[in-house]
Amino acid sequence: MTFSIVARSADGESWGVAVASKFLAVGAVVPAAVAEVGAVATQADANVAYKGLALSHLDEGATAPVALERLLEEDPGRDDRQVGIVDVDGGAASHTGVACLDWAGSVVGDGFAIQGNVLTGPEVVEAMRAAYEGSDPAAPLGRRLLAALAAGDAAGGDRRGRQSAALLVVREGAGYGGNDDIEVDLRVDDAASCGDDPVAEIARLLDLNDLYLTASTDEEKVPVDDELRRELETYARERGHRDVAAWVGTENYEMRVDPDLAWIDEKILAIVRAAS
Repeated sequence: MTFSIVARSADGESWGVAVASKFLAVGAVVPAAVAEVGAVATQADANVAYKGLALSHLDEGATAPVALERLLEEDPGRDDRQVGIVDVDGGAASHTGVACLDWAGSVVGDGFAIQGNVLTGPEVVEAMRAAYEGSDPAAPLGRRLLAALAAGDAAGGDRRGRQSAALLVVREGAGYGGNDDIEVDLRVDDAASCGDDPVAEIARLLDLNDLYLTASTDEEKVPVDDELRRELETYARERGHRDVAAWVGTENYEMRVDPDLAWIDEKILAIVRAAS
């Protein structure tokens, strides 16, 4: 009752899952990933224990096919399950149980596995594969996964309709403040909250995630000289803040402004100047 993609980035540094379904809060059930280990999606009659078990097998050195084989041989409900796995090296595997509701199936490619059940037809997974393989390998993994998810949605998606979607991407040190591996963890739990288009809402949230929770690249950093420092200090005080640091903290720009104000992200500077 769901369609998903699990993948490793072309540079071998990120792993992730994108998923959508006519199911409440699909992000709470289907995806799991750990940097330098792999990613998994469990769906259909989802066995949520697969998430921890699969990642444990991968962490112990199992490839995706071996991890999948171990999951299935230990599970008497395997015929009702659907699962996709990608390992640390980008090896991928997928399983669709014979009892999964039509249309159900999967495709596996270099560094990814796509699977779905109760879909409008095989065109959904094929559209996802074309979108993923046709995307820029150098693009952030979250963007590539979202492109695949949107393509599957446009091709028909879950034949029962839309309700929820989620995007999870992990990369070593990518989390807030560099203290965990969560690069992206976004969920739309019920489509009624976003105009009945949860995949489009994930896209909007991903833009915000990039702004607030993703560190600036060197190319995005604008050096702050004395003149720019005065401009920023004036801007902050005019808006009731004691100094620039207080403004940064209030607006949640910590990932985009140097704490010593040696640089400011070009996106944040554009926001400042648009409001001035």
